[in-house]
Amino acid sequence: MEDDDDEFYDTISVNSQLVGDNRRRRSYLSLSRNTVYYSAFDLNMELEPLQENSNSDLQLPRPKVPKKPTTYAEWRERTWRNAKDNVSVDFVLAYENDCDKRRLFEQNLADVGFILQTEEVQKIKFILIHVPQHVLYQYAEILKLRMPLKINFEQRDNNNFLATSINKFLHWSRIKLDKTLFPPKNYTLTAEFSRDKIYLFDENSPDYFNLQTRITVISYILEREKFGDKEQEKGIKKLLAENIYKAAYPLHDGDLKNVNCIRRRLLDEWASVSKGIKYQPIDDIKDYFGVKIALYFTWLGFYTHMLIPASIFGLLCFLFGILTMNRDQLSIDICTQNITMCPLCDKICPFWQLKDACLFSKITYLVDNPVTVVFAVMMSVWSALYLEMWKRYSAEITHRWGLTGFDLLAEPPRPEFLTRLANAKKEKINVVTLLKEPVVPYWRVKVPSILFSFTVVILSMTAAIAVVFAIVMYRMSLLTSSALYGDKSSYRIYVVPVTGGVINLICIFILNYFYNMLAEYLTETELHRTQTEHEDSLTLKIYLFQFVNYYTCLFYIAFLKGKFVGYPAKYNRIFGARQEECQPGGCLMELTIQLTIIMIGKQAFHSVFEIIKPLAIKMYNKFKFKIKPEEVCTQNQWTEDYKLLELEPNGLFQEYLEMVLQYGFVTIFVTAFPLAPLFALINNIFEMRLDGKKMLKYFRKPVPKRVKDIGVWYPIMNTIGRISVVTNAFIIAFSSQFIPKLVYSMKWNHDRTENGFLHFTLTEFNTSDFQVAAAPLKNPNNVQICSFAEYRNDYDHEYKYKRPIEYWHITAARLAFIVVYQNLVGFIITAIQWAIPDIPNKLRDRIKREAYQINESIIREEKRRHLTTQASRAKMNFVDEINREDQNGSLHQRLNRVNSISNNTSDQVSGSASSPSANSNSSSEGSTDQSESNS
Repeated sequence: MEDDDDEFYDTISVNSQLVGDNRRRRSYLSLSRNTVYYSAFDLNMELEPLQENSNSDLQLPRPKVPKKPTTYAEWRERTWRNAKDNVSVDFVLAYENDCDKRRLFEQNLADVGFILQTEEVQKIKFILIHVPQHVLYQYAEILKLRMPLKINFEQRDNNNFLATSINKFLHWSRIKLDKTLFPPKNYTLTAEFSRDKIYLFDENSPDYFNLQTRITVISYILEREKFGDKEQEKGIKKLLAENIYKAAYPLHDGDLKNVNCIRRRLLDEWASVSKGIKYQPIDDIKDYFGVKIALYFTWLGFYTHMLIPASIFGLLCFLFGILTMNRDQLSIDICTQNITMCPLCDKICPFWQLKDACLFSKITYLVDNPVTVVFAVMMSVWSALYLEMWKRYSAEITHRWGLTGFDLLAEPPRPEFLTRLANAKKEKINVVTLLKEPVVPYWRVKVPSILFSFTVVILSMTAAIAVVFAIVMYRMSLLTSSALYGDKSSYRIYVVPVTGGVINLICIFILNYFYNMLAEYLTETELHRTQTEHEDSLTLKIYLFQFVNYYTCLFYIAFLKGKFVGYPAKYNRIFGARQEECQPGGCLMELTIQLTIIMIGKQAFHSVFEIIKPLAIKMYNKFKFKIKPEEVCTQNQWTEDYKLLELEPNGLFQEYLEMVLQYGFVTIFVTAFPLAPLFALINNIFEMRLDGKKMLKYFRKPVPKRVKDIGVWYPIMNTIGRISVVTNAFIIAFSSQFIPKLVYSMKWNHDRTENGFLHFTLTEFNTSDFQVAAAPLKNPNNVQICSFAEYRNDYDHEYKYKRPIEYWHITAARLAFIVVYQNLVGFIITAIQWAIPDIPNKLRDRIKREAYQINESIIREEKRRHLTTQASRAKMNFVDEINREDQNGSLHQRLNRVNSISNNTSDQVSGSASSPSANSNSSSEGSTDQSESNS
């Protein structure tokens, strides 16, 4: 939905400005929609005739008249992003009330070197900040920002025939980006900025310090400047918390109505769902939002592309189940044979016919067929390939963005960390920044806070397990209550798992809401130095809880439900209630239903919520910011951005969390739901574009952050991959019918078929052996024999209802399968990790070559400077020596000798600078490769 705000201009109309040169200009008040006042442009125009026609001896200085706009777009852009005197606005502070702290803070900013301008024409006032060049030089070195070098590299295309063919296909299919809209960006060598090595950098470039660098420097200074006498009274975040400033933010690039700005181009060509099949312009995203956000979209795009083969595997497995459903002997027997089953609950539940589970057994076969094992192995290999290939791709991307060698210690401390440790007695020197920083007492403060935090986390996880236990008790009681209303057993087959899944999803959302606030408080007490460390600790706490909250019910259905029920003569009870039983086809179908409800329901709710919430808040801010008719108003970039939402420092946390939880559904329980990768792929195509649209339309432009990877999320996904191997092995062994069918056909059926397998899995029970508490109150058909799904001896066996030898054979086969499966898949994963290096060899060689060339450039320049200095000193010494010689010597002879010495020295310097050993640029062929600016 496009922004349809009304335009409010602070200047006169375009037609009134574009008057002819020969027409007489008259003094008048400009008339706008909301107010009547003079504009700066009008005042300049009024001064011109006064200066030209005045007869006074006093000549006023002729003001500089701005260039007349010739189009509406030029007129509108004159003051849309620029302050007075056409000064660009790099950052904005918004406030409402005046106070001493604010004035002192702004005075300190001015002392640093910032150029501040104040706009006070409306209720919300704005401080417009521009950072000059000399401040950028100073803080770029302090922050150790990596800046482009002026060393040129020759690049060579090393694509082989396969890569060339793939590129041609991508161009033909129009999946790649339009180069006219997003020109490919050449790789530029960067190095940590140093004023001592200024000769390495192309500082004369007009846009050398781009907007992202300017915002980074301003944000760093804003977080460190003081607004009071006390040490802890510093930082813009504290001023925002005290409501002294209403907001602090950089500006978006232009209005969404301007089709020529980068913001609009990204909205139309990247953040549009219609562009979902195209690659992402990740380099342009990095230039606009910074590395941290760009790396999230890069990872999300890579993960989404990797879901394509997984979706194909899952779809083929599902299609195989559909095509062979009518040949499944177990489903045929369930649907055709008249078998009376024992009641599902005590006393009031009636006997029921196995035919009622006919449809349930057919649907179960879609996810539990012979191809399921192959699909599970392929998904385990897929997860290993995905993680290894992401490490390689991430290394290439971060190197191209100048983050190779980025150290976490180079990240500045959090303002909250410095504030809480303002009175710390112990300090130490940071080995990277060489600045003093407070130290957190390890045994007295750090260890107790961490122990307390994770104790609370464990208690919260226990509470989540208790909620799942309560839902299980609800499911047990639902069987009895539904029987009271006379519902059919076939109806209960679907009502119980569906209602249980919905209730579980609602409880998950409620617990998440309260736990997130608790986790943030606990993380603050741990006193982490940097924002990255803070976010990693918060991520670990929340994910541990989310893991238990989302997956506990699934683990219960997969590994516990129906495994310890007992039998009609001796049921195992919990608080007097019978445990839930699996259908004759197994519990795998119920696991599929539960997984589908939680996965799809969570993703749908999150997608709708993350679009509706920012839109509603934006509309509320626009209503709150609405100008009264008697107030003066302006409309420009900072007023429009003020109405948008602020992206929190950990604003990407929820986005990462949603995708990593989805990755758990796709890997840990993929055996129970082969279509999970396909649903994840469809969701991510929309998620990627909607996230981009949300950040461009509804959020203020965030302060760019430097990160070298996706942080703690990679080890979490690596751990999930390891867990998935175990869970899939256990699901196939204990929840699927694959192992019992295999053992039956190979050992107990001479035809090597599944004929008779249904009776093999059922046990006949004599109703006279019922427990008193379990016997049905009514038996209108006088049923004497009923069946239940268990591997036990029949009622007429010598050891009735005891475990037969078949049960132990199947149990041994299940355990053997788990061992073989884990070792086989573990070997394949290890082989993949060994065969695929984390950093490509080509990239490793390039990094070494670049370091060599930078060192050679430094050596060459230092040698040239040294020779130049020596030449200057030699020339000065020689001139002094000549002056001390015979005072009667001719001036012409002395000048000739001086010039001769100067020429000889210059030849030495130029010869040294052009020596083959120093000229390393000529041998840089093939050191870099141009990378695609897409994901």
